[in-house]
Amino acid sequence: MSEADFDVAIIGGGPAGSTAASYLAKAGLSCAVFESEIFPRPHVGESLVPATTPVLDEIGALPLIEQAGFPRKYGAAWTSAAEPGIPHLGFTGLTEGFRAATVEFGERDQPGVEQAYTYHVDRAQFDTLLLQHAQSLGAKVFEGIRVRSVDLDPGRSAVNFAMGPRELTLRARIVVDASGRQTLLGRQFKLKEPDPVFNQYAIHTWFEGLDRRAVSGDEEQADYIFIHFLPINDTWVWQIPITDTVTSIGVVTQKKYFASAKSDREQFFWDCVGSRPELDGALRSAQRVRPFKSEGDYSYAMREICGDGFLLIGDAARFVDPIFSSGVSVAMNSARLAAADVVGAVEAGDFTKPRFAEYERKLRRATRNWYEFISIYYRLNILFTAFVQDPRYRLDVLKMLQGDVYDDVEPAALGAMRDITRVVEENPDHLWHRHLGSLRAPSLAPAF
Repeated sequence: MSEADFDVAIIGGGPAGSTAASYLAKAGLSCAVFESEIFPRPHVGESLVPATTPVLDEIGALPLIEQAGFPRKYGAAWTSAAEPGIPHLGFTGLTEGFRAATVEFGERDQPGVEQAYTYHVDRAQFDTLLLQHAQSLGAKVFEGIRVRSVDLDPGRSAVNFAMGPRELTLRARIVVDASGRQTLLGRQFKLKEPDPVFNQYAIHTWFEGLDRRAVSGDEEQADYIFIHFLPINDTWVWQIPITDTVTSIGVVTQKKYFASAKSDREQFFWDCVGSRPELDGALRSAQRVRPFKSEGDYSYAMREICGDGFLLIGDAARFVDPIFSSGVSVAMNSARLAAADVVGAVEAGDFTKPRFAEYERKLRRATRNWYEFISIYYRLNILFTAFVQDPRYRLDVLKMLQGDVYDDVEPAALGAMRDITRVVEENPDHLWHRHLGSLRAPSLAPAF
């Protein structure tokens, strides 16, 4: 076969793949989406940040999300079991003992965002809406089709897949890997680098009838996303509203802690939650409506995220610890950035790696900002609380929490947090030194 069947082949139909397909179809390119599962299917990562809103608007899907009636997410809150009496060291606006921090997304104007909220979503429904939307724009969607391998040949790469008993090949001018944590091209070409620090493990489920007010302390904030930091090393709990009555709860820890506990998933979940009695009591009064499910291999990077004839987007390119709900935002914004370079490559008839340099530069910078922000949170989480509550830094931290990390300027608060963390680390007599966490991430290493 001498000519390509499609301009673009996209491997994976989750938020990254469907968003890329929508942008490319709107630009007039022919694209095929290969999704290994049949939608709808459940998926973790149910809370969005505002940086997804401009993307949804640009591809024309925002009205669909509004019509679906997903719970609106106006803000986020973090709680901890930290003891009272932590020195404030000149920071202002702090709650007693650094026990809680909250943000409202409407506090800061964000380019392209005309609403003060984003969404909590049932990913089975959300992902299906996005994939169907891409199809309505002209993308060809193949569900239940697992791509086995890709033979790269820029301009006419072969995508090999099975359809029933038949082994088939489709040719595309460019291949976009949106295969999520399966990381198809990353595995095939041995590009994947496991994170040397964040070897995370999550156990999660859904509860019906959880009294969210019991752990929020404020009825108006009961439907925020809550991150409950536990008095257990590097371990926290997410609390995400899915409907008016259903709540997603997940425990995230280092995989080594789960392995050393020598307990099953359910027992480990309850042992962790039991370290916060108010949360434990509220959950035991609710009804679990899904089996416990675990997720591993949470953080990794790729040595290359683009090359001659291919790009990696979303989780296939990079996955960072999910404590700030960055997953779907990175997926959709990486698709946005990649689509611009793909359109330019097709127009020029040039599919070499330099055509995708802008995509690579922007995505690596953005994910590095996320990674360092998260690293500092784990290393000295009281510093995050100090910065998010101090009027001098609050809006700058909120910018990162909104997912607004794709411009050329490093957030000023990030540099200040880095400097303070270094001072605390280097001085054993510092009043915050004993609050340092055990994780020390190499944030400036090339892959991370």
